[in-house]
Amino acid sequence: MAIILHCEYCGKKIEAAESAGGKWGKCPACHNKLYVPSSDSGEELKLAPIDVTDEEREKQLMAETHKLTQDILHEREVPEGATETVGPIGTAGPVLEMSERELTKYIITYLRLMADSELYEAQRVAGLIAPHSVQAVKILDKIALSEMPEPELADIPQHVLSGSIRTLRDEMS
Repeated sequence: MAIILHCEYCGKKIEAAESAGGKWGKCPACHNKLYVPSSDSGEELKLAPIDVTDEEREKQLMAETHKLTQDILHEREVPEGATETVGPIGTAGPVLEMSERELTKYIITYLRLMADSELYEAQRVAGLIAPHSVQAVKILDKIALSEMPEPELADIPQHVLSGSIRTLRDEMS
């Protein structure tokens, strides 16, 4: 007489030989390891009832996780006093208006990072400058034409500074 049971992983009905009772085997459908109980009666072993409260709790946790994920994805920090405007096509997220002074600070930081060979950080700063490319090009031209460089850039050799300005200007065009 065969032992009839259901796989606890996939739920498939399995008929095992009487000699397999009390041993471990593999489900023919999902190949998970399962225990074949010994059975003196030829009755089919029933699956345990589904706990509805556990299922509802799992649904609730999944919905909460989804909501939190969406909140995090939509969350963004806007600096105090900044005005949000619509960014150019292809940019990720809004573009914040930036004062000329603040943009000049970012450009100087970029040029300093380039001179110090911190290329990864310089690229990150260039990404902050890029949405303001028209204004940035004007500032770069002003720095390039200035006879007296900014104090933060004074120790950078002129040819290195000019090359960095040209590089950033090309990225902005």
